Amino acid sequence: MSANSLPEGAVIWHSLEVDKALDLLDSNADRGLTPQEIEQRLQKYGPNELEETAGRSAWEILLDQFKNIMLLMLIGVALISGFLDLMALREGRLKPGEVPFKDTIAILAIVILNGILGYVQESRAEKALAALKKMTSPLVRVIREGRQVEIAAKELVPGDVMLLEAGMQIAADGRLIEQSNLQVRESALTGEAQSVNKQATLKLAEETDLGDRLNVVFQGTEVVQGRAKVLVTNTGMTTELGKIAAMLQAVESEPTPLQQRMTQLGNVLVTGSLILVAIVVVGGVIKDGGFKNIQELLEVSLSMAVAVVPEGLPAVITVTLALGTQRMVRQNALIRKLPAVETLGSVTTICSDKTGTLTQNKMVVQSVFTNNKTFRVAGEGYVPTGDFQLNGQKISLEESPEISALSVACAICNDSVLQKEQGEWAILGDPTEGALLTLAGKAGIEKDQWNSKLPRVAEFPFSSERKRMSVITQVEGVATGEASSRGVDPAIAGFVQSEPYLMFTKGSPELTLGRSTQIHLGDDTGTLTEEQRQKILAENDLMASKGLRVLGFAYKPLTEIPPEGSDEASEQDLVWLGLVGMLDAPRPEVRAAVQECREAGIRPVMITGDHQLTARAIATDLGIAQEGDRVLTGQELQRMTDQELEQNVDLVSIYARVSPEHKLRIVQALQRRGRFVAMTGDGVNDAPALKQADIGIAMGITGTDVSKEASDMVLLDDNFATIVSATKEGRVVYTNIRRFIKYILGSNIGEVLTIAAAPLIGLGGVPLTPLQILWMNLVTDGLPALALAVEPPEPDVMQRPPFSPRESIFARGLGSYMIRIGIIFAILTITLMLWAYKHTHAEGYQGNPEAWKTMVFTTLCIAQMGHAIAIRSNNRLTIEMNPFSNIFVLAAVVVTTILQLMLVYVPPLRDFFGTHYLNMQELGVCIGFSALMFVWIEAEKIFLRIMGKKAV
Repeated sequence: MSANSLPEGAVIWHSLEVDKALDLLDSNADRGLTPQEIEQRLQKYGPNELEETAGRSAWEILLDQFKNIMLLMLIGVALISGFLDLMALREGRLKPGEVPFKDTIAILAIVILNGILGYVQESRAEKALAALKKMTSPLVRVIREGRQVEIAAKELVPGDVMLLEAGMQIAADGRLIEQSNLQVRESALTGEAQSVNKQATLKLAEETDLGDRLNVVFQGTEVVQGRAKVLVTNTGMTTELGKIAAMLQAVESEPTPLQQRMTQLGNVLVTGSLILVAIVVVGGVIKDGGFKNIQELLEVSLSMAVAVVPEGLPAVITVTLALGTQRMVRQNALIRKLPAVETLGSVTTICSDKTGTLTQNKMVVQSVFTNNKTFRVAGEGYVPTGDFQLNGQKISLEESPEISALSVACAICNDSVLQKEQGEWAILGDPTEGALLTLAGKAGIEKDQWNSKLPRVAEFPFSSERKRMSVITQVEGVATGEASSRGVDPAIAGFVQSEPYLMFTKGSPELTLGRSTQIHLGDDTGTLTEEQRQKILAENDLMASKGLRVLGFAYKPLTEIPPEGSDEASEQDLVWLGLVGMLDAPRPEVRAAVQECREAGIRPVMITGDHQLTARAIATDLGIAQEGDRVLTGQELQRMTDQELEQNVDLVSIYARVSPEHKLRIVQALQRRGRFVAMTGDGVNDAPALKQADIGIAMGITGTDVSKEASDMVLLDDNFATIVSATKEGRVVYTNIRRFIKYILGSNIGEVLTIAAAPLIGLGGVPLTPLQILWMNLVTDGLPALALAVEPPEPDVMQRPPFSPRESIFARGLGSYMIRIGIIFAILTITLMLWAYKHTHAEGYQGNPEAWKTMVFTTLCIAQMGHAIAIRSNNRLTIEMNPFSNIFVLAAVVVTTILQLMLVYVPPLRDFFGTHYLNMQELGVCIGFSALMFVWIEAEKIFLRIMGKKAV
């Protein structure tokens, strides 16, 4: 067969017999492929590697930072300023001691700093694909030309015959040809923790879920036990792992709400600035009747352009987000991508896994049914202490010996170990068996002691076909002098007469009960009646409807050890002991976290691979869903079109039997409905959904490297309550970002209007140089803004709905506040400027006539300090707040004021910044005008309180 006749499209390999699969790929199970066939297939299918689409290079990312409209305007200002300084230098117009190009150097330094900040944030390359590649095995053993050879995994082709054994990582997808006791751990791919027993002889239905395809193996999974011969069916990007890589690369990274708002802010500021520059230049030209003062007008324009750009804002936002990440780490939430801190505050829907996130990932026995009575079992986790209750009343084990008898079966028919590590009870082995050991411990039955009383001599291991396991033990008497002549322990005194062996069986309640003919009642044994059988089955159904996982227990006395492979004959005529119902119990703190979500307008959604009854029980218990709410299963979801899913997605709070690839569709459907989605995941298959979600949340304990690399945030404790805490922190961060944007831009507008007014009202020169404006924007704005970034949360931060992620940065009154405060700032400063100009140009004035500019500079800077103190709260007066609840604001105000005064009174700084000495009267006037800013903002709060309105 030529390479051209090999399968092109997707073949459903698990639905084919082994011989049919071999025929399709023209391969031989014993001989493998020839070198010529391998070469042809390598050309047709390509190497067995995950392909990476080309992303942006580091240089492209760096250059992209300088496409920001505000930085482009600053670059233009720097070049024009440099050109004017060059002209002044050539014409000898520089003042004595004046440093040329200082404005240009300072502006370009700010541009470069902001560019580097943006680059550092954005250049974290996407490492999810790199983590996927790590999951592929470097070497693999195959049969070629009838000989076993070891080759590089990338040389595998469809039709190769691959040999597997315990400990190997599987290098490609394949159909099993033959296998011996093969168990494969597929948790990274399917999310299922337990290893899967594979069977080559099965032929499965086409629609079989990925986790149930027992006759195929997948790239990236691990052989836990056994060995196998496998026909390679898919390599590279056509494997299940490759499909995930393709989905991962197809998901486009959208700008976060903060990034979108900052872009909008830049566009508005630059446009507004250019309009004002045009007005000033045209107005000046008209006023002067020509271009004789064009240089002065250009200097004014440059100063206005620098004033309008909040140069310190990117740095303040970066530091604010970084501080937010530190606070979140202390709450067990590790933020991988800085903008995600603020994005969390916009979340409207949290889609959470059940196991380990909403629950403890610890199976806990809730209910026991034995001797026709249902006992409730108290206790949490694997701690082997707790009460047994009957009809709400605590009972003693002496009153109900059947509990001890059932507990012995739980401890003996068990392969796990319960132990205390560093003060915590933990399980080595299967969580279900751990729950049974914990139950036995609550009944005073310790496995170690009973292993010596009933040592295991044989077993029939669990299999998915039999759905049960049995252990055969030898009965060792203890010298109690009771129960029988051999001194058998009282807990099992009724189990044996003279038989030397006991077999304990556990498994599916229906199957175990079907093999039972007698029933253990108290210390007695009787015939199992049809009425009793129906009552046990009804109790089993009741437990299952509550979401419990139910196991049935039985025993059988034996006169000899049954031969190996005789399980079918030996597991007959059993004596029924009882039912044990267990649940992966909800985390105790999650119920309150779900309630907090509801109050905050966030909808929690449960997505699980578990049974729908279990999912409904947990979701109802936690308050995620109400009684009677719809549960959407994976099969139903599979049959839905994207449009049908979109119509239903807002109505469903529980998704059960869902495979990880369904998560991507759920996220996309929610996003099309305008929801802002946080999604949790831990498996490799979860990675595309995590990347698609607005906030992808990986599990720190159980999560794979791939899921962590694709996520925005990692839960260090895998706890749903941590997501809610992080969401609260996100809201606080966004509130504080809005607060300092109001603070910074209010003053910037005041600066621009003041600068624009100077030439229009006939004052000579520009009141502020670009260097002084940079000082204001970076220091006198920047330090208090950083202090405002750590303002504690308002009391109602989680009692309101999330703000729309699509709202404008100027929404909810922020824009009108900035304009209003900017105008007040300008009115106060222009009034001061007029007085100062007349004062410094009056006859007999002893100082420098240019000192009026320093008075304007000082007033603008000190007025901002009052603004910083007043803006800490939108509604509460400053005197109503604890001044020490944010000590950083007080420190920033004091430090900034001292620094500003140093620019006026320290000669070297005065020379560099072009300021002039102010006497005490002039400084007092500046402080007086500055204080009016604080008075105005406090008066606004009083006015709004009287009017019954709430400020934003």
